[in-house]
Amino acid sequence: MIHAQTTLSIATPGQGLVDFTGQAAVWVSDQNVGRGLLTVFCRHTSASLTIQENADPDVQLDLNDFFGRLVSIDPALYRHAAEGPDDMPAHIRSALTDTSLTIPVSGGHMALGTWQGIYLFEHRNRPHQREVVLHLVGD
Repeated sequence: MIHAQTTLSIATPGQGLVDFTGQAAVWVSDQNVGRGLLTVFCRHTSASLTIQENADPDVQLDLNDFFGRLVSIDPALYRHAAEGPDDMPAHIRSALTDTSLTIPVSGGHMALGTWQGIYLFEHRNRPHQREVVLHLVGD
């Protein structure tokens, strides 16, 4: 049984989805694990993770627009404002999505579907440097 772990640093341009499938795929491949489970964990409370379509960039734009309508940035709606008007909405968006994902590994590669990609979903307005922990267990 092999346990391997690393932390990816992902730069975000502000609100939106950042595809880091390639970085994760290279790391998994380098671990020489034939089959196992990859846990992907976001170390932040104002960003999250999702597996989404990676063929049409309009999907990511539509998701970001939808969350903007679902959880508005209106300071009158929230008590928590210590880190700016977009912080509490970012926490809510993160609570509605995922902070961790589990992906099977088969044949030394993530068993993602043809059109699936792994995304960091940045919920804050300004750019951030985010950390995502990858933990692989397998043989």
